[in-house]
Amino acid sequence: MSDVVDDLAEGFRPHPADAAARYRDAGIFAEAPLWHLLERAATRRPDAPGLTDASIDGPTTLTFAELHDRVRRRAAGFVAAGLVPGSRVILQQHNSAEFVITFFGLLRAGIVPVMTLPAHRIAEIAHLAAGSGAVAYVTEDGRRGYDHRELAAELQSRIAEVRSVFVAGDPGTHQPLPDADPAETGLPAATDTDPDTPALFLISGGTTGLPKLIARTHNDYAFNARRSAEIAGFTADDTYLVALPGAHNFPLCCPGMLGIMWASGHTIVTDDPSPDNTFDLIEQHRITATALVPALAQVWCAATEWEPADISSLRLLQVGGAKLAEPDAVALDAALGDVVQQVFGMAEGLICYTRLDDPRDLVHRVQGAPMSEYDEVRVVDEDGDDVPDGVDGELLVRGPYTIRGYYRADDHNARSFTPDGFYRSGDRVRRLPSGHLAVTGRIKDTIVRAGENVAADDVEENLLAHPSIRAAAVIGLPDDSLGERICAAVVLSHEHPRDEELALPQVRAFLTDRGLASFKLPDSLVVVPGLPVTAVGKIDKAALRESLG
Repeated sequence: MSDVVDDLAEGFRPHPADAAARYRDAGIFAEAPLWHLLERAATRRPDAPGLTDASIDGPTTLTFAELHDRVRRRAAGFVAAGLVPGSRVILQQHNSAEFVITFFGLLRAGIVPVMTLPAHRIAEIAHLAAGSGAVAYVTEDGRRGYDHRELAAELQSRIAEVRSVFVAGDPGTHQPLPDADPAETGLPAATDTDPDTPALFLISGGTTGLPKLIARTHNDYAFNARRSAEIAGFTADDTYLVALPGAHNFPLCCPGMLGIMWASGHTIVTDDPSPDNTFDLIEQHRITATALVPALAQVWCAATEWEPADISSLRLLQVGGAKLAEPDAVALDAALGDVVQQVFGMAEGLICYTRLDDPRDLVHRVQGAPMSEYDEVRVVDEDGDDVPDGVDGELLVRGPYTIRGYYRADDHNARSFTPDGFYRSGDRVRRLPSGHLAVTGRIKDTIVRAGENVAADDVEENLLAHPSIRAAAVIGLPDDSLGERICAAVVLSHEHPRDEELALPQVRAFLTDRGLASFKLPDSLVVVPGLPVTAVGKIDKAALRESLG
């Protein structure tokens, strides 16, 4: 067991000892396992509704006591299956009660989940499994239109270390989700968990190539949940709807599912975020808070014109994942009644919120202020020098819940972190004298499509594998619904027949066959005779964007 824990620590960059001591002295670190959030709620309100599954697997409602019991049985099942504390497990499921139970079951067993999205395919899953040292894969069957059991078989053929596959629903040739009696199997004691070690892995948005692993500790992620819940004003009377994929940092912990659990409130999970479904859920369960990306928020705003459901219980609509345009923020407040909270942050750490008592015109214009007084924020120019408030620059951050390095990624860390531990976010921001940040763009070559960060070079690398493509450049173009749409400009190879068109559906199918996630597929394709270059010979994406925009 100790060998597995030692292996987990290899490649993990903790806070320096003096910084960690300062955070402990300030009461930021609770010195407890992350799963204590559930145990706390089950102790405080055992008979209150803790989780309602409104997905295609539901409807099911569990009290906190029932949820706690299911989690303990799931944890014991993983232990009985041979997994040990420190083991890494890929977790890929849609929103459901099984997702929540499995997530907490892994935590309770001391196992470290790697939080992947339902839309990820073999390219991302195999990369994350190899990088994390995962020994198991937890997923689901094909009831939602994609059969993850086939992906599991492909994963095991590529990554021999992934010895076990557990499937929600029909397991096929794999194993069902495991449950066992904790009294017979035994569970790790809370004292067995070092709260400064990784509790789970989030994944980066993939700003350069394939996504990177973000190790979040028990201490820092519990603080993330607790402080976020305080800013959102969560109490036991609140009901939170998980409408975005629950493995995302935003609906998981900002405050998300973990924050509402800290407050001992009720969590509703759905795998259908459309207003047709969610408005009925809001009316039925008197939901008070949820989180959306801007593209989905626009759809909800428009739907208030025709959906008959009473959604007046909603007091907080968080919008993040991409910049919310001021006109959209104004329209949402007008339609829903001054409920918008702007959220800006990153899975790597820093989270900014507009506050509930901020003036509405400020809420409409900015993306929030850092949530902790211990967040150290710098805005710098191209030379790394701090710029005055009101001037655009790159956002650098360091603090109690911001990582000091990606997991097992030394080369990338040398580029992404300053020598004194500040994370280079790649976001271009302008800081107001009040401390609020307005996001003005990106420095890194990233497209933010419907709240998902898409690395241009990841898509380009896969495009260049196409036999008809000799050169490729991927850029983001403005889009009213998506924020940015993915445009691929390609130069045809000499082998491509001159009289045949290279069509977008053909290219998308090719990329899908290569295992690229669906949200990374180009929305448009432009065939060009050549790509513009800068004076030093690099592709000039600014010129390309100007010509195609």
